Amino acid sequence: MPDATPSPSLLSALARILSPVARLMLARGVTLPLAVELLKRVYIDVARRDFRLEGKSATDSRISLLTGVHRKDVRRLRELPAAPSELPAKVSFGAQAVARWTTVADFLDSSGQPRALPRQARAGEASFESLVGGISRDIRPRSLLDEWLRLGIVRMNERDEVVLITAAFVPRDGEDEKLAYFGHNLGDHASAAADNVIGHSPAWFERSVHHTEMTQEAVVALHALVADQGMALLQDLHRHAEAAAPPEPGDRGERFTCGIYFYSKPTLEDDS
Repeated sequence: MPDATPSPSLLSALARILSPVARLMLARGVTLPLAVELLKRVYIDVARRDFRLEGKSATDSRISLLTGVHRKDVRRLRELPAAPSELPAKVSFGAQAVARWTTVADFLDSSGQPRALPRQARAGEASFESLVGGISRDIRPRSLLDEWLRLGIVRMNERDEVVLITAAFVPRDGEDEKLAYFGHNLGDHASAAADNVIGHSPAWFERSVHHTEMTQEAVVALHALVADQGMALLQDLHRHAEAAAPPEPGDRGERFTCGIYFYSKPTLEDDS
């Protein structure tokens, strides 16, 4: 059973974590009643998945006891279809295409940067069509190109070549795409941190560097350094993952997420 009395330290940490989530919810019109309804469903899902008794299914009564959610609400919310846990297909495919563009030698220039690609296939030359076709023949390159132009991920140059604007799949526009990555990245980071607090063994690698009393110029320079070195690390991890042997037939596959983030704000700004 979970601890009956949460500590002040835990409540303080949760308030800090929930503050930016509440800021996003308020910015997107998620009111408290809707947030409470969502939180009830999350509580029920977690209790059913992670706090079941060995060899027994989680009953409505047990879930109600664990969560404090009324049994009628438990029954009602359990009957709703499960929310998808993975990235939407179009977002996942876009991420694969950007990863291929930024790591496969055929699509890189002499300095290892993603090069401008001819829009249409040319004999013996890498192109945007071959980039997309190397992942799936079911996605039309023109459709993906139009979507990426709309999202600001690529642009066309004067030679009718496709130029990658960002070195990662982080659209400037496209609410669904940004929210998909918000849930995926923040959810996995929070899962690793929560496991470490609860006592997962071995502990996940989850570290950060933090300093105070920095000049704005120094923070800007460090931000650029993180963007450069962090992207190099992520691309290297992608190359290693691509080269890894796949699971044996019948074995359950594993997934992983590794993220790097950078954040700064005035030292004395109120976090409340």
